[in-house]
Amino acid sequence: MKLISQLAREANIPIGTIRFYEKSGLISGMTKPGITSNNYVYYDDEVTEKLRFIKMAKAVGFTLAEIKQVIDAWYQKELTKASKMEVLNLKLEQIDTKIGELKAMKKQIARCKHNIENGLSR
Repeated sequence: MKLISQLAREANIPIGTIRFYEKSGLISGMTKPGITSNNYVYYDDEVTEKLRFIKMAKAVGFTLAEIKQVIDAWYQKELTKASKMEVLNLKLEQIDTKIGELKAMKKQIARCKHNIENGLSR
C-alpha cells in the first residue's frame, strides 16, 4: 500500500493527474480500516498497473472516456481475448480513418500553398 506521493513517483504521473483520474472513476484508493485520525488514501499495486495502462492507452490515442469504458473489465479479467482484440482493432480502424483525414488535409494545404506560390490565389 502506498500514498499518493509514492504512487506518483512510481508511475511518473503528477499527483494532480492521479486525483483527476480518481475523481473520474478510472482508479480508486482506499482508507485503512479503523484509522480515523487522518484522511490518507492508500493505493495498491493494481492502481499502479492501471495508471501504466492509462498512460499507454492515452499514448496510442485512446480517450479517457474510452479507457473508462474498458479499464475495470480489462483488469477484472472480464474481457475475453477476443473482446480485447476487438477494442484494439476498433482503435486501429479509428487511427486509419484519422490518417486518411490528415492526408486529405495535407493535400489541401499543399494545393493552397501551390496556388499562393504561383499567384493563383484570389
